[in-house]
Amino acid sequence: MQNNNLNVVVLAGGYSAEADVSRQSAAQVKLALMNTGFQVSVVELDRNCPSELIKIQPDVVFPALHGPPGEDGTVQGLLEMLELCYVGSDVRGSAMAMDKAVAKSIFKRHGLPIIDDYIVKPSADLAATATDIERLLGPRVAIKPLNQGSALGVQLLPNGGDIAAALAQCLAFGRCLVEPFVLGREVTVGVLETLEGSKAHPVIEICTAENEWYDYHNRYTPGQSSHVMPAEVSEELAEQLRSTALSAHKALGLRDLSRSDFILTDTDQIVLLEVNALPGMTPVSLYPEGAAAIGYEFDALIEHLVLRAFRRGQTKR
Repeated sequence: MQNNNLNVVVLAGGYSAEADVSRQSAAQVKLALMNTGFQVSVVELDRNCPSELIKIQPDVVFPALHGPPGEDGTVQGLLEMLELCYVGSDVRGSAMAMDKAVAKSIFKRHGLPIIDDYIVKPSADLAATATDIERLLGPRVAIKPLNQGSALGVQLLPNGGDIAAALAQCLAFGRCLVEPFVLGREVTVGVLETLEGSKAHPVIEICTAENEWYDYHNRYTPGQSSHVMPAEVSEELAEQLRSTALSAHKALGLRDLSRSDFILTDTDQIVLLEVNALPGMTPVSLYPEGAAAIGYEFDALIEHLVLRAFRRGQTKR
């Protein structure tokens, strides 16, 4: 079947805190699909979305979504019920990757390099919890929402500080995960499934201004961060990072694509932070850069993902 016979819906937006980023990804995906000859339309993730999908009956759905409910298995469950094939991981894989605590428990069972953590619920006594955290993890901590992406809500205390106040800010996004603060380089490795098997991208190092980190502003503001690919690490260390990304992708049961984020310490200790099952596709996103390095320029990457989903749907039927 020629691409111009395939009708693709790109899902965008929604009510997550990352909706605007999602719309940026969707615009890029739409353009790539148009360039490669697909019939394409963008559908906003709102209460009219199911009826729109039923009316259009697309051959493939591309969820260009970030944050819940687009990444946590909810939208994937809707698409399964509508019997529509779609790009990306299934309900189970999406849900496990989105919940950082669940993902870390799986990484631990598979022997992947993680660090200790502490889960905090919104109902917790913050003063008592802060005392407990400092006793168990020390005063220097990183606090992040369990079910958000793009560094939203993350609170870093690299020199210690008011843990209770930081928890209060993070808990505005729901349950949170507390980890010891680890000083090091921020690196990432994407994974792309192909007919020849899963392929890891080159290691990319993320560089920001001194005393800054890869937060929401630095991620999505052009010029606020730079990406070094391949990262300046030994080939042995690069291979360990690529291997860990492939293992994490497989451990979570992910499909089509993912991106693993790491901290690399000065002593070359690898710390796996999390895995993103639907990496960003904006003009400043990391995943497309890595894919291009293994032979998948952006248009070809999007075409590959859509045709892979379409073939999967044909086989299922």
